[in-house]
Formats: sequence, structure tokens, C-alpha cells
Amino acid sequence: MKKKFSIVTIFFTVFLDLLGLGIIIPILPALFYDPFGGILPISYSYSTRTLLIGLLIAAYPIAQFFGAPILGTLADRLGRKKVLLISLIGTFIGYTIVVIAVIQSNVTLLFIGRMIDGFTGGNISIAQSAIADVSDEKTKSRNFGLIGMAFGLGFIIGPYIGGKLSDPTVVSWFTFATPFYLSIFLCGINIALVVLNFPETFGAQLRRNVKISALTGFKNIGRAIKLPNLRTMFIVSFLLTMGFNFFTQFFQVFLFTKYHYTQSMVGDFFAYMGLWIAISQGILLRPVVKRVEADVILKVAVLLLGISIPMLIIPNQKIYLYLIVPFIAVFQGFVQPSTLGIISNLTGVRTQGEVLGINQSVNSLAMAIPPIISGFVTSVNVNLPTIFAGGATLLAWLVFITYYKKEVRSEDIVSK
Repeated sequence: MKKKFSIVTIFFTVFLDLLGLGIIIPILPALFYDPFGGILPISYSYSTRTLLIGLLIAAYPIAQFFGAPILGTLADRLGRKKVLLISLIGTFIGYTIVVIAVIQSNVTLLFIGRMIDGFTGGNISIAQSAIADVSDEKTKSRNFGLIGMAFGLGFIIGPYIGGKLSDPTVVSWFTFATPFYLSIFLCGINIALVVLNFPETFGAQLRRNVKISALTGFKNIGRAIKLPNLRTMFIVSFLLTMGFNFFTQFFQVFLFTKYHYTQSMVGDFFAYMGLWIAISQGILLRPVVKRVEADVILKVAVLLLGISIPMLIIPNQKIYLYLIVPFIAVFQGFVQPSTLGIISNLTGVRTQGEVLGINQSVNSLAMAIPPIISGFVTSVNVNLPTIFAGGATLLAWLVFITYYKKEVRSEDIVSK
């Protein structure tokens, strides 16, 4: 009963967190490219706007690169609940600063707000650790799939609400700041939910006094390379994250510039994609993982994902995008929890938080690279980020099928 209760609470924590993140997605292009209602002066060129939006998107994962491993280590030291609360409070403060930045058209404050949110944004990795605490090897991929379903549901409702709440044609007094007020409110609910209903999943007897450092992110990259039983999976995770973020982080710009989508239309599109991710991880994945090993799922799903993403640049009509995206969403829905399940199963019980923190460092670095590159190359050709997304995903598939071998878990190697 305790396990079921823990998983349900974790599910809603992730859902509310991703709902807040999803709200922001459709707003960014309009915020940076609208010469009259946006945050930038009208004199800024298209290339400057594109570079700035890339840097802003990168600010969150760069800050998370430093913050997430610290929170992951603290979660193994203090327990999941306390650290999750710290993370959520930081998110609350970050959203508040973003609202002020949007109201005042202050780009500097906007960057500060996103970086604070990123540094304390260890919500997902801590939730992953809690899932690992209450799961066994057979149920990990399935339970990680529930986190993926929460992610998908957040992306169904979040972008849709964000697009609508920022569109003055829906309600005259809606502005770009309106969706962020809802984000603050949802984060407050999330904090209350954790305080009242989140049970501590990490026993005191398992907690470890691990040294905490601001350079942990860099050290984690070194550890990721050195760990023989996890090296391949960290490389695969890095390439998969980089590939999918080349797609998602600048696809709203692709829709805004190539197809002239409004923020409301961008929200509708991402909501549609989120629906398919939720279907994949919440419905399709569960019966498959009962019959098929995670490594087999990964071999097939990553290849199909790498082939599907570049197909988005072929159509000249919007309708075809809606036909291609379900395949991408379903394949991604299989890839993400399977990758996490394999990494977790290669890890000892006492080091789940630390290893998932290392994986978060790897993924944060992978999330920071695409928007910076995309900020430069989009001004050359708006299709290039999507092409890079497919290439990185196919490279991840090649690394996995070439180098991955099932290994025994290790309890001690991480901290050495």
C-alpha cells in the first residue's frame, strides 16, 4: 500500500512540475520575435533574437548542470522529501522573478529567473530516485513510464494553457505574463502536496555522508566516462537527450517562423504531441515491458525515433506535421523510461540518487548544447536543428548496439 501511495504522489508532483514548465513553451517565440508585444527592442535583428532565445533556453540546463547533482547527493544524505521541497521553493522563486521580468521587459531578470529555477530544478531526478526506492528491477521501467506519462500529461495541458492564457484574442486582458501567474500557483500547490502527502522513501539506514561541491557537475562528467558498467549508457543518454532537445527546444521557433504559428497554435501542437507521449508511456509501454527486455526495446525504438524526427522537415503543409509527430512521441515514450530503467538497474540501492544525479549532469549538459547551436544555425536554415536531432539520435543507436552489454550492478564504484 505504501509503494502505491508513494508512486501516486510522485506522479502528481511530476505532473504539476511539468505543467508549469509546459506553460512556458509556446510563449518564448512570441516573447522574443514579436517586435511590438515582445520583450526585446524593435531594433533587434532576427539573428540577434534567435541567438538570445537560444541562450535563454540554455540558461536553465546550464544552471541545472551545477545544481542537480548537488541536490541528488543531498537526496542520498538528507532524504528525498526535504530536498524535493528545496527544489520546489527554488522553482517558486524563479517563476516569480520571471513574471517581474516579463512585466518590466527586463531580459536580465528573465535570465536570472530561469537560472534560479534551473539550479534548484532537481524535481525530476529526485522523483526518479524515489521511484527507484519503491520499485524492483521488474517494475522500474513501468514505474519510470508513469513519470513519462506525467511528463506527457503536463505537456498536453501546459502548452495548451500557456498558449491560450497569453493570447489577448482569447480574453482581452491576457498578456505574456498571465501564464506565469498560473505557474506560481501550481508550484505552490506542489509544495503543499509534498509537505502533506509525500512519504519519505529513503530509509535513514541507507543515507550516506557524501561530500558536496559546486564542481560536482564537472566531476560527474568525469565519473560518467570512467564507470565501466555505466559509461555506455551515459553516452547513449547524452546523445538521446541532445537529439530530442535539438527537436523540442527550437521546434516552437520552427513553427513560429516557417508556418507562422501564433503562441496559441504552438500550444495546441505541443499539447497534441504530449497526448501521444502520455498514451505511449501510460498505456502502450506497460504491456510491452512485461514481455520485452528494456535493452531490446531501446534497440528498436531509438532507431525508429532517429528516422522519424527528420521527416518533419519534408512537408510543406501543416497537416502532415500532425501525422508524423505521433510516431516521434510514441518512440520517445518507449526510449526515455527504458534508458532510465537500464541505468537504475546497473546501480546499487545505496547510490541511486548519486547515479541519477550523474545522469542528470550528463543530460543537463546535453540539454544546454542544442539551444546554443540552434541559436546560431536557425538564422541560416530553420530546418537544421531538426536535422541535427535525427543525427544525434541515430548516433546514440549506433553506440548502444555496438557497445552495450548487460553488466552486474555496483554498490561502491560511484563514490570511489
